[in-house]
Amino acid sequence: MSLAVIYEHALSILRSITRNNHSMASISIQRVSSQHDLRTFIYLPEKIHRTHAQWLPPLYADEEDFFNPRKNKAFTYCDTALWLASRDGQVSGRIMGIIHHPYNARQGEKTVRFSHFDCYDDAALAQALLQAVEDWGRSHGMHTIVGPFGFSDKDPEGLQTEGFDQLPVMVTANNLPYLPAFLEARGYAKMLDCLDYAFDLSDGLPPRLEQLHDRLLARLPYRVTHFRSKRALRQVILPALQLVNDNYDHLYGFSPMTSAEMEALAARYLPILDPRYIKAVFHPTNGQLLAFMVGLPNFSRGIQHARGRLLPFGWLHILRAMKKASQLDLMLGAVDKAWRHRGLEVLMGVEMMRTAAASGLYRIETHLVLENNQPMRAVYEKNGAALIKRFRIYQRPLD
Repeated sequence: MSLAVIYEHALSILRSITRNNHSMASISIQRVSSQHDLRTFIYLPEKIHRTHAQWLPPLYADEEDFFNPRKNKAFTYCDTALWLASRDGQVSGRIMGIIHHPYNARQGEKTVRFSHFDCYDDAALAQALLQAVEDWGRSHGMHTIVGPFGFSDKDPEGLQTEGFDQLPVMVTANNLPYLPAFLEARGYAKMLDCLDYAFDLSDGLPPRLEQLHDRLLARLPYRVTHFRSKRALRQVILPALQLVNDNYDHLYGFSPMTSAEMEALAARYLPILDPRYIKAVFHPTNGQLLAFMVGLPNFSRGIQHARGRLLPFGWLHILRAMKKASQLDLMLGAVDKAWRHRGLEVLMGVEMMRTAAASGLYRIETHLVLENNQPMRAVYEKNGAALIKRFRIYQRPLD
């Protein structure tokens, strides 16, 4: 190699270092420490995504409750920190750090989570935000960072890596495609993927699934319960959440809900639940709840039109979207672990499909299933469901 080539190579490296130092010098990171900062943190994504046609804003009333320690009891047993990043004085990114002490104690981990990660298409800004959480976690004795992951699996998890052309649904990530690349450039690696499937019912129910449903009905004593009123739902919603508590412990990141958290979740969702799209199976002799499934007519377009605001008239957009919906979103479900692999999911699933089709809903989106949940994936894939979205949870050692 000639001296001239070596000189040019060295000069190129120096220019790169100079550019990077200048880029980092114009970035500042600050902890959220006031109500004004928190409001900026909550509403920043609507600026970042203002040209993102598919973006689904959160319901800001829920988002404000999420960050209110008086209403979100997770703040009482988790350490948290929020940061805003500014480029040349303009707030341009955000991130949250969470140390979930009960979960770490149960699992024998020293893990810090990052959540609510968003920024403009600016690699240096993303690196600065991630470093803030990493340094904070390291200072608290944590060995690994994972995310995006909130307080529990009921918060949005992972970054979307596939299916950006699909309509987003509530409580899932809705990031732009450049964010995963920023993580991978910093050495974050895949920990786990969450998959989202969809059934197309425009040509009727999957014949194989209907046949299996009819065979199960012929040999099993179980029947699916259909609800006709919210009064009836009130009797089952807390037992259903307790069933989730008792049967989700094998899922990554799951944290059992306290009684207060179950009451709060029930109060939050009961007003918008449609009894037609709740299915349950009870024990034929003792009346014990064995399984349940909850669906909601998709109202993503209504949230978009309302810009995430229920008042003064946002709720009208949401109600109108639910009435015009052609898609049903599955939101939550559980089967008692002692009664798994007996076909209860199939019984409820077919009844849900029949109700949806009879109501003019010709597509069902399954919500997230972990990629290592092979039994559930097999039910979907063998009966014609298409994989439409993928969300990835990342990890990186802090050593």
